[in-house]
Amino acid sequence: PENRVNDIKTIGTIHDIGKIVIDSSILEKKSPLTKKEREIIYNHSLIGSRMLSSTHEYTRLAPGVLHNHEKMDGTGYPNNLKGDQIPLESRIISVADAFDAMISSRPYKKNPMIIKDAIAEIIKCSGTQFDKEIAKLFIEKVIPKFYSL
Repeated sequence: PENRVNDIKTIGTIHDIGKIVIDSSILEKKSPLTKKEREIIYNHSLIGSRMLSSTHEYTRLAPGVLHNHEKMDGTGYPNNLKGDQIPLESRIISVADAFDAMISSRPYKKNPMIIKDAIAEIIKCSGTQFDKEIAKLFIEKVIPKFYSL
């Protein structure tokens, strides 16, 4: 339904809102994170979810934000959810966010992947990190709308 599509678009925009409370020295660090710094980063989805849950208007979006770093094989965070335990919204955002991270420059990564390599990585991680069907649809339907291969 259109309202669910709009919610997914909103979650895609705000899924990292919890990072606003994380010190920029961690977010912009160019070298590998320490164990403590990784723990701080891993809390951003919980923080964002709590922020959204504190408002009546955005409570329904909180699970999508909370679980967007879960993995299909149960090795993600914060709750090690597996497969269909992960909200559909989170499974969609996971693929889109990972693709964006692969093709973008980041403080810790100066050379972004080329589109074809990012697609290959999504295929490789399909079924373990990503929902297979969502990954397939993303590659077949979404990427061609924005990128010519």
